[in-house]
Amino acid sequence: MAAQIEQQERITSRELLDIIGITPADNHEGYHTAIPWKSKLAGDQLKLLIHYDQILNTLGSTPWLFGPFSFAAHWQKAYLDTFIVDPVVQEARQAIAKGKNPDIYADTNSFIYDRYGKLLYELCGHVMTDGIFDRKKAEKLSTQAKGQELLKKYTEQFSTLENLYNSRGLTRLKAMKDLLKCLLMAITETSIEEELPFMKKNPDGTDALPLPAYLQENRARFESLYRANAFDIMEYSERQTGGKIGYSKYTVVEGSALHGMTLRHYPLPDGLAPNNKVLYVATPLINRPEIFDLDAGKSVIEGMLKDGFHVYMVDPGDADPDASELGLDFYGKTVPDAYLDIIKKRHPGLDIYVMAYCMGGSIILPYIARRAQERLARGEEMDVKKIALMAVPVKFDDRESGHGPMREVIRQQYDPAVMDQLFGGINIPPQVIQFGMNEIQPGVQYTVSLGFYARANYPHALEDSAPFIYWLTHGTKFPAKAHRQWLDKFFMGNQLVEGTYTLPSSVPALDGKPVNMNALREAGVRIFCYRGTRDPIAPPGSCVAAELWGQTDGGNISIARGGLNRTIEKNVGHIFVVSKQLLGEYLEIVSDFFRN
Repeated sequence: MAAQIEQQERITSRELLDIIGITPADNHEGYHTAIPWKSKLAGDQLKLLIHYDQILNTLGSTPWLFGPFSFAAHWQKAYLDTFIVDPVVQEARQAIAKGKNPDIYADTNSFIYDRYGKLLYELCGHVMTDGIFDRKKAEKLSTQAKGQELLKKYTEQFSTLENLYNSRGLTRLKAMKDLLKCLLMAITETSIEEELPFMKKNPDGTDALPLPAYLQENRARFESLYRANAFDIMEYSERQTGGKIGYSKYTVVEGSALHGMTLRHYPLPDGLAPNNKVLYVATPLINRPEIFDLDAGKSVIEGMLKDGFHVYMVDPGDADPDASELGLDFYGKTVPDAYLDIIKKRHPGLDIYVMAYCMGGSIILPYIARRAQERLARGEEMDVKKIALMAVPVKFDDRESGHGPMREVIRQQYDPAVMDQLFGGINIPPQVIQFGMNEIQPGVQYTVSLGFYARANYPHALEDSAPFIYWLTHGTKFPAKAHRQWLDKFFMGNQLVEGTYTLPSSVPALDGKPVNMNALREAGVRIFCYRGTRDPIAPPGSCVAAELWGQTDGGNISIARGGLNRTIEKNVGHIFVVSKQLLGEYLEIVSDFFRN
């Protein structure tokens, strides 16, 4: 006779969560952003060690001044270098060479995301039948003693991972914990009796769905996530894209390679007539250029090709070691000089327009002004007449620009000596840049992950998100000297607005002198500025190029008149191009600017 299966009262989601307890994944403190407190603490300690090492170096190198103290400092420095500073620096550099995060705490967090995602997938597998959430399996799992024991073992594993986590606040792991809460509710068909993740809300803030409908929506969410195995968003983006993003076909222009940088040419697709205009797309030094070309309907390049432009785009690539000593003179003058020369030889006599995003625009704008100065000095007509700027900051202060919080972060946390010790000669890794981006985008780790999970049960949402998630999580190295100068000259020096930013020049009278931004007006250059009210990286108070230079009209917003600048301000964030609707609106407006 078959053994009786022991049936028990259904275990609740609250009972299972109580096994996990309060952990760093819960944001029990109520922080409004991610707090990588262990990373910051280790960074502060490393700063102190490096500065102490520098003091010892000064004492040890001047025995005639400090006498016996110099010899003591010399030996102490030798010990510090041999057993502490040098090993830490070498370990960080080796991690970067392998493409890993030089921050061991952040690297451990990455392992936790991976393992947490695998556990979610495994647990889901116990209640799936042919990719469909099986409520009968879930009932058995939550009512039978053996099933309840399995659930408890899983929650214990989740608890272990959460307690190993090295950050607090609104983190990526908190979003994964919210997903776990939903999975436990779906399995047990009980409420956690607190704020329900992903619950739709009525205008008055009350829950829009009864519990059965909410659970059914979550079951559909887990079916999509399970079929795609998309619980770890970064790993999913890598697997889904195969490490390759970009929609439009292009060729790399021969002879354009410059320390990892290249110039791409996007040929007109068959059937599209050229408009006899060239578009030069300037990109930031810290991102892959595919933000301009993520996918069909999410591609600025696609839209400009449909308008008939000959499109060229700068690919910053991954800076080679030699690039570490190349500053903004190289990236802001040598490179565009070389690339525009190539374009003019390929398309003699055609009008050239420029489009730029974020930092790419901040750097290309003074270049266009210097180019205008040079051509005016030589009695030549300006060859670049229009510039379209997308979320491009040019004003940096503690007040009107909106950059006060980031400038304070730089003052408190950025240390040129430490950065040079760690990354001089190998360039700034993308993980360090992402750390800074987290500081000025409260809760971005959480909101991006949560948004990905929230849309999972919409058709094709996961696949559509993969290129953007990959772009967001896979940046490029920032050349070390250019990085120092970017912070010094732009963020802290506000040199464009102050009129002190210098560039080299082929005209001796201009070489090394401050760029006269008013040359844009003298040369008849028009500026289109597109900015977002919800943009913390390039706040609207910083994106004021069209109000300061070129063919200004007093800074009017959303007003287009022939021969004048134009500023458009929308209720959008920094990376609005991931939305087909928002990108479509931008393309319509910028096309009108380029036509008229």
